[in-house]
Formats: sequence, C-alpha cells, structure tokens
Amino acid sequence: MRTRMTTIAIVWLLISIFVITTYAARNDQYDADSVDTVNDESTSATYEALVYTLTIDGAIGTVTNDRIELAIEEAEDNDAELLVVFLDTPGGFTKPTWSICKSILNAHVPVCMYIAPPGARAGSAGVYMTYASHFAAMAPSTNIGAAHPVSGGGQEVDSLMNEKITNDAVAQIKAAADEHGRNAEWAENAVRESVSITDREALELNVIDFRAENLDDLLEQINGHTVKLPRETRTMDLSNPKVISLSISFVHKILDIITQPDIAFILFSIGSLGIMLELYNPGSILPGVAGAICLILSFYAFQALPINYAGLALIILSIILFIAEIKIVSHGILTIGGVISLFFGGLMLIDTVDPSLQISRSILTTIVLLVGVVAAIASYLVIRAARRQPSTGEEGMVGKTAEVRTNGMVYINGALWKAESLDILSEGDRVEIVSMDKLTLKVKKIDK
Repeated sequence: MRTRMTTIAIVWLLISIFVITTYAARNDQYDADSVDTVNDESTSATYEALVYTLTIDGAIGTVTNDRIELAIEEAEDNDAELLVVFLDTPGGFTKPTWSICKSILNAHVPVCMYIAPPGARAGSAGVYMTYASHFAAMAPSTNIGAAHPVSGGGQEVDSLMNEKITNDAVAQIKAAADEHGRNAEWAENAVRESVSITDREALELNVIDFRAENLDDLLEQINGHTVKLPRETRTMDLSNPKVISLSISFVHKILDIITQPDIAFILFSIGSLGIMLELYNPGSILPGVAGAICLILSFYAFQALPINYAGLALIILSIILFIAEIKIVSHGILTIGGVISLFFGGLMLIDTVDPSLQISRSILTTIVLLVGVVAAIASYLVIRAARRQPSTGEEGMVGKTAEVRTNGMVYINGALWKAESLDILSEGDRVEIVSMDKLTLKVKKIDK
C-alpha cells in the first residue's frame, strides 16, 4: 500500500518538474535571444553615454515591478544616460502597474518605453507604463491600447464603485500625459472605450514620441532631446553610447515562473494532493514533504495574483471531498463532486477576464483529470486495504482450517500450534479456529 502511494507521489512530482522546467527553458531562450547592443569594447574605446536596456515580455506582475525598480536603481547608481525598456505585454494587474508608473515618474534617469520587437503590443497596463515614461517609442508593426478596466466577472465596469476605479485610472493616465506632453484625449478613450491603434497612428496622434526600426535608430532619434527629471532638466547626449543589457536574475526567473497563474494552480494542486496522500497513508513522508513545499510556493504566488476567494474555497472543498471519500461510502459521488469543485475553482481562481492572465483551459482540464484519477486510485487502494481480510495475527487465524495431530497439537500454515476444544478430537480430524488466546488456539471440530 505504502509503496503504491509513494509511486503515485513520485510520478506526480516528475510531471510537475517537467512542466515547470519547460516554462524555465522557454524563458531562458527568450532572454538569450533578446540581447540587443549597439557598441562593445572591441569597436570603441571611449564612451560618452551609458545606456541600459531591459526586456519585459508577458503579463505585468509583482516580479515585473521588482525588475523595473532594480533596473532604475542600477541606472541611477551608475549615472546612466538612459534606460530603455523593451515592452511586449497583453496587460497586467493593477497594483504592480501603479507601482511601476510611480517608479518611472520619480526616476532620476530618463526611461524610454520601447514597444518592440515588431509584432509586440502594449495592452492595458502597457498603456499606463508607456504614458508614464519620459520617452515613448514603437517599432513597426506594433500596437498600443485597450486599457479599459473590467471586472472579474467579465462585464464592463458600470457600477458606482467600478466607475470610481475607471475615473481614477483616467485621471492617472491624463496626469502622465500632461507631464510628458502627449495626447491626453486618446489616453482617456483608451481607458473608457478600449481603443487601440498602430505604431503609425500612435506617432501621428502624439501618443508616442518616436517610431524606431531598432535600438540604434531609437537612440539616434532621442539624442539631443530635452527631458524633465525630478531634480533637473537634461539634454540627452547619446552620440557614442555603451549599451548594457540587464538580464533577468535567477531568483526573479524562479519567482516569475511560480507567479504564472498556470504554475500557481499546478503548485497548489500538487501541494493539496501531497497532503491528501499523506493523510491517506500516514508515514509515507515524501508526499507530505513535497506537498508542504508546493503549498508554500503557491501561497507566495497567490499573494502576487488577484485571487478570487470563492474559487480558492471551491478548490479547498474539492480536497476535503477527496479525503472524505475514504471515510464515507459514497460509491464515487464525493470524488466526482471533488473533480467538479476543483474545475470550477480553477476557472474562478484568478480574478480577471484577460485570457493571458487566466489559468489555461487545457492545463486546468489536465490537472483536474490527473488529480481526480490519482484521488480515485488512492481511495480505491485505501478502501480495499481496509476491507481486506487480515492474514496475520489473531484476526488472521480466526476462521481458518487446521488438521489435528497428536498430543493436542494442530497443524496450520506449516507449523504446529497448541489447541483446545470442547469436542473430542482424533488425529487427522479437521477443525476450524474459533479464537486465539496468546499462543493457544480455540478450535471446534468440523463435521464430515
């Protein structure tokens, strides 16, 4: 029984490690391919300007906020002339977006938000970040817009409270537009009406400052422009720049992985299943340890995500139903209820309607089916073990048949046992074991 439970836990862990490693490998490949430099030490010996670049790809979250804040600090500490953020995002969560905009507006180094490479977009949160930046640029074949707030249920924001949220968002983006002299009217339309425009339209409407083919082109266009910083007004001197690409750190890479909604759900499912298997078979250790680690990681991810607590409650209910299956004879009804509860809990877990920020339907379905199958198998093994007739000890001897030998001894299971009976026994008689008192069997004669 314990061996089977451990095997199930190991298989589940291997599946989880494979999924998480796949995410890490994908991120590694992007970071390796996204380095963009203008000059290096082999082409020029003297540099007049230091330019840092940072690549942001994907949903805007807590890790993104940390990376941009650290990049700004790094640029300020080294007296950099400019920080260029390569941006490609479908949107993100409100709290980290406001924090990023605040950091950019108060930065003592100019920040340029560059929507690139071709095909990239700055949706929702990306619009606010672009407007907060000192310089805004887009590569060809990119787009920007669709910043209308939506509720967790997917309806447009029209209640009194949500209208206040929308008005607050409009006020923030218009304030940023006024600060940097950009089109405030279009910014308001992007928030209220979810309008989107291309790179050419953005340049014509004064939504961005530059349309650049690449980083070289961007730096050439920014060179000579004047920018207002909190403590000074600076004229950009990028005639001979040294470009340093800031890659994502190992810690941030791990945090970025586990704060993905899909990974957070997988970790919570693994953790819950591990605890469940440990309760099924106390002392197996591995499921409990792995489950506890995964639960702690998932709780960290949840604090960085907009969690719908109704969805979280449904997931917890599903685990309770799986555990109750071994205590209550429901003929599989509790397991089915647990699967349904887990599925709808996963659908509701992330409080947003942005598809890029929700749990993938394919991953949700796969995890729900795997958890359901593992829970069903574990329940079957536990119930079968509980109903199995004992084969050792006193319970294992009662009801078995033995053969009478001489001197009050009976033969059973390859050994002689001392026996007592109210019947008259003769050698060769067949007897049934009624009970066991220490090492003495109480038997009764079986009629021929």
